[in-house]
Amino acid sequence: MEEIEIASWLTLDAIKGAAEVKETVGDLQSGHSKSIFCTIEGDYLELYYSDMASNFIRRYEDKEEFELVLGERKEEVGDAPYEERNELEESLEEE
Repeated sequence: MEEIEIASWLTLDAIKGAAEVKETVGDLQSGHSKSIFCTIEGDYLELYYSDMASNFIRRYEDKEEFELVLGERKEEVGDAPYEERNELEESLEEE
């Protein structure tokens, strides 16, 4: 695993825009951090947004390590997968 500290959420957003998002864990509206697990080409990444600590990008060595950390984050925070969050947000917007 490699980690790079990022100063701006805009930088993380730019990377997220180029990535295939797998899952989002956490929520900045109800918590203090959010992790977006995504891939770009063969790279497995975690984009970590925080309003209390440093933001960072983590690159995992392989899919196995990526999925292990994703499972750990879900246990820590407990959150719906990215697809389910989008469906929930869309249904709320329709109401």
